[in-house]
Amino acid sequence: MNRVPVGLVFPGQGTQKEGMGAPWRDTPSWELTAEISAVTGEDLAELLLRTPGEQLRRTDLAQLTVFTVALMAHAEAVRSDALGPDVVACAGHSLGEYAALTAAGALTVERAAALVAVRGRAMREAALAREGTMGVLVAAPSEQVEALVAEIRSEGADVWVANVNAPGQTVVSGSRDAVAEVGARAGTIGARMLRLDVGGAFHSPYMAPAAEALGDALRQTPFTPAHLPVVANVDAEPHAEGHHWPDLGVRQLTSPVLWESGVRTLTGRLGCRRLIELGPGRTLAGLIRRIDPEVDVISVDGPAAVPAPPAVER
Repeated sequence: MNRVPVGLVFPGQGTQKEGMGAPWRDTPSWELTAEISAVTGEDLAELLLRTPGEQLRRTDLAQLTVFTVALMAHAEAVRSDALGPDVVACAGHSLGEYAALTAAGALTVERAAALVAVRGRAMREAALAREGTMGVLVAAPSEQVEALVAEIRSEGADVWVANVNAPGQTVVSGSRDAVAEVGARAGTIGARMLRLDVGGAFHSPYMAPAAEALGDALRQTPFTPAHLPVVANVDAEPHAEGHHWPDLGVRQLTSPVLWESGVRTLTGRLGCRRLIELGPGRTLAGLIRRIDPEVDVISVDGPAAVPAPPAVER
């Protein structure tokens, strides 16, 4: 039987929902909630079981809860021998990069959780200090969206491309007026805009204060010198040495997430013919199928979705 190289992918903020910890409560991986609570000072069990969805939209809480569920999904898959020996790389969308770094062995759970807590608080504070928003343009090539955004920015507006997620899905970020203007002109490139219910202009220069705060924490955090490759958001390149990540983590807050290119790195150069999404929701699976319809995608968004162990060659 031929072995299939596997990549692990981890979702980001926006996939959280009320009660999303309930399916994991009776699994051994639930112990991670206590471990992460001790590091961050937040009650993860309370957040994952009983906190209203509206409160979970708060940037710092959303990031901690999604990160925790992603790690529980990974831990349960490892415990169940569902991943096998064929995992060759990891990647995560924005916040998901920290779960990817943990799964790849670049960070311990405690160090990653501490960074996620700093990151979430810093991004929330930056968003409160400078109001902004985001919107997703659908049905237009990213190159056309980038040209439209550049045109509007040349007129003095604060707007940037924040995520290139998949063919026909590009996210923009900036001031409310500028993002609204992108939406008003979207029809000129055959696109339409969906406004995102987010707390700030993430992955834009508006996050510069957060990048500074996170940079201090990243530079003080020990990363494993060598680890499984993680495809970075900022350059869509695989990085397998810990010393790269403080700079990459800082740049990620103010740079676009190159998710489409990163998936192509996983499925192309790194040869991953199966991608396993670990964490709440199935957002990444939908994007991946649009990027590379030939790749096999599995979403592990609850214990019941943990796949059977791969067959062993005899």
